[in-house]
Amino acid sequence: MKVNVEVECTPEEARRFLGLPDVTKANEAYVEAVLKAMQGVGNVEQLHAMTKQFAPMGEMGMKFFQQFMDASMLGKKKGV
Repeated sequence: MKVNVEVECTPEEARRFLGLPDVTKANEAYVEAVLKAMQGVGNVEQLHAMTKQFAPMGEMGMKFFQQFMDASMLGKKKGV
């Protein structure tokens, strides 16, 4: 037997229901720090070095993010 349940709610409602913490302020601070750091970046190598420092899980996180971006760009080219 297979049962499907659909729940319609906002991300905020889902977060509260699951008991997850509100990380909005932490996310805003993280984004602000990244934006400030990017203002002084003059070339691609500097940008890559800077993003490695900010990336969660270091190099592994960067590789995962790069794969994600590559896959999303391929989807756009294919019309997905």
